[in-house]
Amino acid sequence: MILYPAIDLKDGQAVRLLRGEMDKATVFNDDPAAQARAFVEAGCEWLHLVDLNGAFAGEPVNAAPVEAILKECKVPAQLGGGIRDMATIETWLDKGLARVILGTVAVENPDLVREAAKAFPGKVAVGIDARNGMVATKGWAEETDVQVTDLARSFEDAGVAAIIYTDINRDGAMQGPNIEATADLARAVSIPVIASGGVSSIADLITLRDCGAGLNGAISGRALYDGAIDLKEALATLRA
Repeated sequence: MILYPAIDLKDGQAVRLLRGEMDKATVFNDDPAAQARAFVEAGCEWLHLVDLNGAFAGEPVNAAPVEAILKECKVPAQLGGGIRDMATIETWLDKGLARVILGTVAVENPDLVREAAKAFPGKVAVGIDARNGMVATKGWAEETDVQVTDLARSFEDAGVAAIIYTDINRDGAMQGPNIEATADLARAVSIPVIASGGVSSIADLITLRDCGAGLNGAISGRALYDGAIDLKEALATLRA
């Protein structure tokens, strides 16, 4: 199981939110590229990037720090937030991004997801963010009547590389991931599932790895910044 260190970008800085609320942002690094380098030096295999401003604006906002990270770090990176048309997808992939994450458009324009996944095999993931089992969009600001499992299953034949499932109520709260819901989703689809939201200890990572659902990976942010998870130790534990 891959551990994805998260770098959430707001106003050019690396931050963490509490349950997705933009006014509850904690700045952890004024230099996101330096933060990314630290994660890479600790041995991570991937980076998970989110353009928080872009998620609300519907277009890339934190392009400069993302580009700096891509230039300085040689591990693959995936990015979500504000990617809602084919031109933006192509632009990011041309800049060296390994994978784009499509969230809002997966609900509003699923045909774009299918088109992109076909055009760029292995480079398109679907981000499913949920409160109480229902999908939220536009930076988690709008709730829909779409169930998580229904949305995931609708892309079974689309060729998407992964589903990144975030339990919004757990995100940044340091209360542990929603293991039951994540495992249920992974068992419901054949698409690889990456867990996100609430991963706050190495024990959480071990539980996700060993839950029996064959999770592809887990994303952690605040716990890495706060020191609750030592990245080198966590990577060694997962590899063992």
